[in-house]
Amino acid sequence: MLNGTVFDIREFSVHDGPGIRTTVFMKGCRLRCSWCHNPEGLLPQPQILKSQAGERLVGQIFTSTELAARLSSQAELLRLAEGGVTFSGGEPLTQAPFLVEVIDQLNDLHITLDTCGNATEDDFHKVVSRCNFVLFDLKLADPDAHRRWTGTDNLAILHNLTRLAAMKTPFIIRVPLVPGVTDTEENLDGIARIVSALPRRVRVELLPFNRGARGKYLACGMEWKPGFDDNAETRPDLKRFFNHNMEAILA
Repeated sequence: MLNGTVFDIREFSVHDGPGIRTTVFMKGCRLRCSWCHNPEGLLPQPQILKSQAGERLVGQIFTSTELAARLSSQAELLRLAEGGVTFSGGEPLTQAPFLVEVIDQLNDLHITLDTCGNATEDDFHKVVSRCNFVLFDLKLADPDAHRRWTGTDNLAILHNLTRLAAMKTPFIIRVPLVPGVTDTEENLDGIARIVSALPRRVRVELLPFNRGARGKYLACGMEWKPGFDDNAETRPDLKRFFNHNMEAILA
């Protein structure tokens, strides 16, 4: 039986997949996106957050059986609400073996994976093959830009996206609109080219920039230095996403 680390469990969520859901935020992420709005999810181990309200421990360790039991206790309500469980983060695939153990104990609950796809092909396939739906975060098309803004290139991410498109699991692509970084014409054109080359029709959701991260960085003992104007407005042009293989919305 494996252990895993969770930094939040949010009930009655309506934005992390179909229906009403319980979202489990797994701790740990290999990316270091300059705009990350969950910095408390970056490190894999529990940590102390400090604020004017005092100190609190972020990160709870569960066995796979403990977490599955907690989630299964809500199963009847989640099914009635046509929802289920979503695993988010951080990046849930950093704890892929633990995630597999948990999902295998969830008795046919609807499972959504919210991932950036930065994982080995084996871990990606093992988890996705157990899911009913995937929210795939695609941030930057160019590998050099991806390395600059997230700390690593996007080769594994794009490979896993291609693998996902070849599987039967339904998915959508979500693009966070970061001013001057991901919302540029160059980047959105690049993402549109990537999506249009996939072998099936894909829905793309463009997500508004989350401006509430600054205080979290201070609590984590980190400095908020995004490297872009976080007060700028984003005005993406959606027409590039409308062709035979794509549809897009501003979420």
